[in-house]
Amino acid sequence: MSVPATIPARPAISIAGFKDVYHVPRVEAALSELQDLGAGANDALKATYVRMIRTGGQRFTVKPSQLPDIDALINELPNFAEPLADIRRQLALSLSSDDALDLEPILLLGDPGIGKTHFARRLAHLLGTGHNFIGMSSLTAGWILSGASAQWKNAKPGKVFDALVNGDYANPVIVVDEIDKAGGDRQFDPLGSLYTLLEPATAREFVDEFAEVPIDASDVVWVATANQASSIPEPILNRMNVYEIDAPDEPGSQRIAQAVYRELRAEHSWGRLFPEELGFEAVERLARLKPREMRRVMLSAFGHAKIDGRHEVLASDIKHEGLARRSRIGFS
Repeated sequence: MSVPATIPARPAISIAGFKDVYHVPRVEAALSELQDLGAGANDALKATYVRMIRTGGQRFTVKPSQLPDIDALINELPNFAEPLADIRRQLALSLSSDDALDLEPILLLGDPGIGKTHFARRLAHLLGTGHNFIGMSSLTAGWILSGASAQWKNAKPGKVFDALVNGDYANPVIVVDEIDKAGGDRQFDPLGSLYTLLEPATAREFVDEFAEVPIDASDVVWVATANQASSIPEPILNRMNVYEIDAPDEPGSQRIAQAVYRELRAEHSWGRLFPEELGFEAVERLARLKPREMRRVMLSAFGHAKIDGRHEVLASDIKHEGLARRSRIGFS
């Protein structure tokens, strides 16, 4: 038995334009009002305005010049075939016009560790845009997405503001991971700002509570992940395309394992010393892990090989405490 060799899906050459994610005159007016307060002005907010004025509001807005190789990505991530097929159709419409990239918000439902976050990272690579990750499971503050008022001590902007203002792209992929585990109390809903952000008409004038100047978040590509939908508010579910993602089967897990190997190899200069494909015995062993675990274990395996003076990863280099137990009970 051999693992089918697949070429990682590469983005088509991107078409880059520019878009103002905020208007500098509005920021200048806000800074002027803040300076009028004199000694009572918030220094962190003032520094934020100065930085926004200095960098300007223009950011790249990109989309592929032609339809990317979605089939290659489906082969790499077979359990994500349904959302990828829908993305193909939406991309076909966007690429047939001069319109900006337009993808409906996505919610991926499935068990932990089946590759939902890896999918989002590969999607950003395919589209040629930036990738931002917001993990909700350990966050309890309601301002994580929308920022906290500058009147509060140690307040700062939210993650959406940070992605657009401090990033390079007007249309990054923003992953809201484990959205069903968002904490907080009833007064500060961590997901409250999504009601605005998931609607393009209102996202164009999104106001971060810290900065208090509108930013245009209407081109953000949203990918949310969750284990189950029952704890997600219905208005948010209604704003997203919802997909149930199953765990990959054994051949699918082997393709994912090979893709993880290639991805890590390509990300590091030392990777050129290793073969383009991972040997089958090593692939078979790595595939016993959940996709979430593969990347960490594979990186460690590269290190084991290097310490032993080899430029080839063997099955014995792939070490994980769960592998011995899983080998006793069989692949799952």
